[in-house]
Amino acid sequence: MKKTVKDYIRTIADFPHEGILFRDVTTLFADARGFRMAIDQLLHPYAGEQIDKVVGLEARGFILGGAIAHQLSVGFVPIRKKGKLPGPTIAQEYQLEYGEAIMEIHDDALDAGEKVLIVDDLLATGGTCEAGIRLCERLGAEIIGCAFIVDLPDLGGRARLETMGMDVHVLCEFEGA
Repeated sequence: MKKTVKDYIRTIADFPHEGILFRDVTTLFADARGFRMAIDQLLHPYAGEQIDKVVGLEARGFILGGAIAHQLSVGFVPIRKKGKLPGPTIAQEYQLEYGEAIMEIHDDALDAGEKVLIVDDLLATGGTCEAGIRLCERLGAEIIGCAFIVDLPDLGGRARLETMGMDVHVLCEFEGA
């Protein structure tokens, strides 16, 4: 039977807290065939579209974003947690299940009018990606899509991003939190 991207993802119970089923994509990244399949499938819906930069959300979005940017021969831009980027930045607060956090982007990372693809490994509530979208838009970029390996539909992130007018592409879903 042919493997799907979902088949390469390991589930770890009670991590990082009791009652959580953690969807671990490092097992996908470690397998050459699985990793290539994921990158190809993340790119597929955007074939033929102009993409000027790929934006990766900390931290596993860096792995995916770097590979996708390489495949497209475009630049890669990281969006990081507060205090991790060395140059002048702009910041965006967002809500977590357990509080607030702040994401940052270099203030010169994107030019007005650039078309960007935002990537990350997992879409849960959508808060991190929404912060990334807001940062890119504040720099004048146009988001052509948001691509994820895993969606946790019960947490509502996809609906949240689609309500913002975003095109959302996911490779697989897992029920529950």
